[in-house]
Amino acid sequence: MKRGDQRNLHEVAASQGGVLLTTQAVECGLRPSGAAGALRRAGWSRLYCGTWGQPGLRIDTRLRLLAVQLRHPEWVGSHGSAAALYGIPTLPHGRTVRRGRVTRVVGDDVVEFTDPRRRGQTRVPGVVVHAIRLAARETTVVAGVRVTTALRTICDLLMALPAHEAVIAADFVLAQGLADREQIREALGPDRHPHGRLDGRPGRHLDGRCGRRRRNVRSAREALALADPASGSPAESMARLWMHGVGLHPESQAEVTTPNGRLLRLDFLFRAEGLGVEIEGHTWHGSRSAHQNDILRFNELSGCEGIRQVLRFSGDDVFRRPRLMIHTIQEALSRLRESAGSSIVVADVHPNIPSREGALPCPSSTGSRPLTTRR
Repeated sequence: MKRGDQRNLHEVAASQGGVLLTTQAVECGLRPSGAAGALRRAGWSRLYCGTWGQPGLRIDTRLRLLAVQLRHPEWVGSHGSAAALYGIPTLPHGRTVRRGRVTRVVGDDVVEFTDPRRRGQTRVPGVVVHAIRLAARETTVVAGVRVTTALRTICDLLMALPAHEAVIAADFVLAQGLADREQIREALGPDRHPHGRLDGRPGRHLDGRCGRRRRNVRSAREALALADPASGSPAESMARLWMHGVGLHPESQAEVTTPNGRLLRLDFLFRAEGLGVEIEGHTWHGSRSAHQNDILRFNELSGCEGIRQVLRFSGDDVFRRPRLMIHTIQEALSRLRESAGSSIVVADVHPNIPSREGALPCPSSTGSRPLTTRR
């Protein structure tokens, strides 16, 4: 490849966010039969058929969205891919994509789009297209990619994801102020239109504002009701759902005062029993100083008035050993209540809690959504 050709290729790619089409490379002087090989030898990364990423660029969701959108400009990044650009977290095992009755867990190499024309047909591996109507006001540009707005994205996630993943996403959106609860509730619309089906056909209930199919609105509203903007991480959100599933409803981000007057927040507090629960993220102990600060904080919490015991659990405990976590909390509550002279009845493990360690609650093949137990 000539130096002049390389310069032209990089200029074209830079103007498109780092993405180049094979046809554009041919227009810049490469031979059609050898364009792919020349680009590969020059360090370009193949993204999808006929699309390439500039040398040195990290292949992430944004770059993959740009590559597909360059060939299909009418498609809008949505669902999990739009969530990735907004920073909405996913579970450690990946995110869930549901098309009809088929549900699968995918990684970051799969991107999702909404086709406003409602065709939803694609043969591109690693690309999922949702055939849903989309209003112009429900699109925006993030990092150079046309995606659904944060409000539309969280509505899509609430209606498409399993309950626990939907709650985690809603926790983040509410905490970051990307949308408030009332906005989301209004955007979801009613469970049923007061005058029946809007399009006159059974099984297809449409929203009058943008003509979108009303699927799983009731489940979305239930997940939204469980959301808590005080949650600080996906692990905290999941731990709260596990506790709610067995009838435990502690305070979230409860404020306590140390003996020296310092104000601290506990992830969860059973105030009547004096039991604090802390969920430690994977990256909290990133340095020696962070670890030392955590030790000091734990000692201070133990000395707070009204705090009789503090339990600490890791993200692995929450996602891989939830039964053990719940059992430990229940036993601690039982001991604390008994020591206070109160009778105690420890609740049985809720059916939503899996029987095997390491499993997460997920919808069945019939589309049921667990973890909707409410106070």
